[in-house]
Amino acid sequence: MTNALIQNGTRILGLDPGLRRTGWGVVVAEGSRLRWVAHGVVAPPETAPFSERLLFLLEAVSEICAAHACDEAAIEEVFVNMNPSSTLKLGHARAAVMLAPARCGLSVAEYSANLIKKAVVGAGHADKSQIAFMIKRLLPAAGDVKTDAADALAVAITHAQLRKRALLAVAS
Repeated sequence: MTNALIQNGTRILGLDPGLRRTGWGVVVAEGSRLRWVAHGVVAPPETAPFSERLLFLLEAVSEICAAHACDEAAIEEVFVNMNPSSTLKLGHARAAVMLAPARCGLSVAEYSANLIKKAVVGAGHADKSQIAFMIKRLLPAAGDVKTDAADALAVAITHAQLRKRALLAVAS
Protein backbone atom coordinates (compact mmCIF):
# COMPACT_ATOMS: atom_id res chain seq x y z
CA MET A 1 0.00 0.00 0.00
CA THR A 2 1.39 3.39 -0.93
CA ASN A 3 1.64 6.34 1.43
CA ALA A 4 -0.76 8.29 -0.79
CA LEU A 5 -3.48 5.68 -0.24
CA ILE A 6 -2.91 5.75 3.50
CA GLN A 7 -3.06 9.57 3.66
CA ASN A 8 -5.91 10.14 1.22
CA GLY A 9 -7.84 6.94 1.86
CA THR A 10 -8.78 4.30 -0.64
CA ARG A 11 -11.53 5.04 -3.15
CA ILE A 12 -13.71 1.97 -3.51
CA LEU A 13 -16.25 1.46 -6.28
CA GLY A 14 -19.12 -0.85 -5.33
CA LEU A 15 -21.18 -2.38 -8.11
CA ASP A 16 -24.59 -4.08 -8.12
CA PRO A 17 -24.80 -5.48 -11.65
CA GLY A 18 -27.97 -5.72 -13.70
CA LEU A 19 -28.82 -5.61 -17.39
CA ARG A 20 -31.59 -3.03 -16.92
CA ARG A 21 -30.14 -1.12 -13.96
CA THR A 22 -26.61 -1.35 -12.57
CA GLY A 23 -26.13 0.41 -9.28
CA TRP A 24 -22.79 1.99 -8.42
CA GLY A 25 -21.40 3.76 -5.40
CA VAL A 26 -18.05 5.22 -4.45
CA VAL A 27 -16.78 5.53 -0.88
CA VAL A 28 -13.44 6.47 0.58
CA ALA A 29 -12.09 4.22 3.32
CA GLU A 30 -9.85 6.19 5.68
CA GLY A 31 -8.79 3.75 8.37
CA SER A 32 -12.01 2.68 10.06
CA ARG A 33 -13.95 5.68 8.72
CA LEU A 34 -16.01 5.71 5.54
CA ARG A 35 -16.85 8.76 3.50
CA TRP A 36 -19.45 8.88 0.74
CA VAL A 37 -18.27 10.25 -2.60
CA ALA A 38 -20.98 9.52 -5.17
CA HIS A 39 -23.57 7.01 -6.30
CA GLY A 40 -25.97 6.40 -9.14
CA VAL A 41 -27.49 3.97 -11.58
CA VAL A 42 -26.44 3.05 -15.10
CA ALA A 43 -29.46 2.19 -17.25
CA PRO A 44 -28.76 1.12 -20.83
CA PRO A 45 -31.51 1.82 -23.39
CA GLU A 46 -33.92 -1.12 -23.08
CA THR A 47 -34.68 -1.09 -26.81
CA ALA A 48 -31.01 -1.40 -27.80
CA PRO A 49 -29.68 -4.77 -28.98
CA PHE A 50 -28.24 -6.96 -26.22
CA SER A 51 -24.62 -6.44 -27.32
CA GLU A 52 -25.04 -2.64 -27.33
CA ARG A 53 -26.53 -2.72 -23.83
CA LEU A 54 -23.50 -4.67 -22.60
CA LEU A 55 -21.16 -2.20 -24.31
CA PHE A 56 -23.09 0.68 -22.71
CA LEU A 57 -22.52 -0.88 -19.26
CA LEU A 58 -18.82 -1.43 -19.93
CA GLU A 59 -18.26 2.13 -21.11
CA ALA A 60 -20.38 3.79 -18.42
CA VAL A 61 -18.67 1.94 -15.56
CA SER A 62 -15.26 2.69 -17.10
CA GLU A 63 -16.18 6.40 -17.10
CA ILE A 64 -17.26 6.18 -13.45
CA CYS A 65 -13.93 4.56 -12.50
CA ALA A 66 -12.01 7.35 -14.21
CA ALA A 67 -14.25 10.23 -13.07
CA HIS A 68 -13.95 9.24 -9.40
CA ALA A 69 -10.30 8.09 -9.49
CA CYS A 70 -11.18 4.73 -7.94
CA ASP A 71 -8.43 2.59 -6.42
CA GLU A 72 -10.32 -0.69 -6.01
CA ALA A 73 -13.66 -2.18 -6.99
CA ALA A 74 -16.05 -4.77 -5.59
CA ILE A 75 -19.03 -6.47 -7.15
CA GLU A 76 -21.93 -8.57 -5.94
CA GLU A 77 -21.82 -12.20 -7.03
CA VAL A 78 -24.63 -13.48 -9.22
CA PHE A 79 -27.36 -15.53 -7.62
CA VAL A 80 -29.00 -18.25 -9.71
CA ASN A 81 -32.55 -17.53 -10.88
CA MET A 82 -35.17 -20.13 -11.65
CA ASN A 83 -34.96 -18.98 -15.28
CA PRO A 84 -31.65 -20.10 -16.86
CA SER A 85 -31.95 -17.50 -19.65
CA SER A 86 -32.29 -14.64 -17.14
CA THR A 87 -29.35 -15.96 -15.14
CA LEU A 88 -27.19 -16.12 -18.26
CA LYS A 89 -28.11 -12.56 -19.29
CA LEU A 90 -27.36 -11.30 -15.79
CA GLY A 91 -24.02 -13.10 -15.99
CA HIS A 92 -23.23 -11.26 -19.22
CA ALA A 93 -24.10 -7.91 -17.63
CA ARG A 94 -22.00 -8.78 -14.59
CA ALA A 95 -19.06 -9.62 -16.86
CA ALA A 96 -19.31 -6.27 -18.65
CA VAL A 97 -19.55 -4.42 -15.34
CA MET A 98 -16.64 -6.41 -13.88
CA LEU A 99 -14.39 -5.88 -16.90
CA ALA A 100 -14.71 -2.09 -16.74
CA PRO A 101 -12.72 -1.59 -13.51
CA ALA A 102 -10.33 -4.39 -14.48
CA ARG A 103 -9.67 -2.56 -17.77
CA CYS A 104 -8.90 0.55 -15.69
CA GLY A 105 -6.27 -1.41 -13.75
CA LEU A 106 -8.31 -1.93 -10.57
CA SER A 107 -8.51 -5.12 -8.58
CA VAL A 108 -12.09 -6.40 -8.41
CA ALA A 109 -13.29 -8.31 -5.35
CA GLU A 110 -16.47 -10.40 -5.35
CA TYR A 111 -18.90 -10.85 -2.45
CA SER A 112 -22.05 -12.92 -2.05
CA ALA A 113 -25.34 -11.15 -1.39
CA ASN A 114 -25.62 -12.83 2.04
CA LEU A 115 -22.15 -11.66 3.07
CA ILE A 116 -22.94 -8.10 1.96
CA LYS A 117 -26.21 -8.08 3.91
CA LYS A 118 -24.51 -9.50 6.99
CA ALA A 119 -21.67 -6.94 6.81
CA VAL A 120 -23.99 -3.95 6.44
CA VAL A 121 -27.16 -4.93 8.29
CA GLY A 122 -25.96 -7.73 10.55
CA ALA A 123 -28.29 -10.34 9.07
CA GLY A 124 -27.58 -12.38 5.93
CA HIS A 125 -31.22 -12.38 4.85
CA ALA A 126 -31.97 -8.67 5.25
CA ASP A 127 -34.36 -7.09 2.76
CA LYS A 128 -33.67 -4.12 0.52
CA SER A 129 -35.38 -1.62 2.82
CA GLN A 130 -33.07 -2.66 5.68
CA ILE A 131 -30.03 -2.16 3.45
CA ALA A 132 -31.26 1.30 2.38
CA PHE A 133 -31.88 2.19 6.04
CA MET A 134 -28.33 1.20 7.05
CA ILE A 135 -26.79 3.04 4.10
CA LYS A 136 -28.57 6.17 5.27
CA ARG A 137 -27.14 5.64 8.79
CA LEU A 138 -23.61 4.73 7.72
CA LEU A 139 -23.31 7.33 4.94
CA PRO A 140 -25.62 10.24 5.90
CA ALA A 141 -24.04 12.54 3.30
CA ALA A 142 -25.42 10.26 0.58
CA GLY A 143 -28.98 11.40 1.32
CA ASP A 144 -31.88 9.30 0.05
CA VAL A 145 -30.44 6.48 -2.02
CA LYS A 146 -32.50 4.35 -4.40
CA THR A 147 -32.36 0.56 -4.12
CA ASP A 148 -29.77 -0.25 -6.82
CA ALA A 149 -27.35 2.43 -5.66
CA ALA A 150 -27.89 1.47 -1.99
CA ASP A 151 -26.97 -2.12 -2.85
CA ALA A 152 -23.84 -0.90 -4.64
CA LEU A 153 -22.82 1.26 -1.66
CA ALA A 154 -23.36 -1.81 0.54
CA VAL A 155 -20.92 -3.72 -1.67
CA ALA A 156 -18.35 -0.92 -1.29
CA ILE A 157 -18.82 -0.85 2.50
CA THR A 158 -18.41 -4.63 2.69
CA HIS A 159 -15.19 -4.40 0.71
CA ALA A 160 -13.90 -1.61 2.94
CA GLN A 161 -14.56 -3.72 6.04
CA LEU A 162 -13.12 -6.95 4.67
CA ARG A 163 -10.05 -5.38 3.03
CA LYS A 164 -9.23 -3.72 6.36
CA ARG A 165 -9.34 -7.11 8.10
CA ALA A 166 -7.11 -8.61 5.40
CA LEU A 167 -4.60 -5.75 5.75
CA LEU A 168 -4.55 -6.19 9.54
CA ALA A 169 -3.98 -9.93 9.16
CA VAL A 170 -1.04 -9.33 6.79
CA ALA A 171 0.48 -6.75 9.15
CA SER A 172 0.41 -9.07 12.17
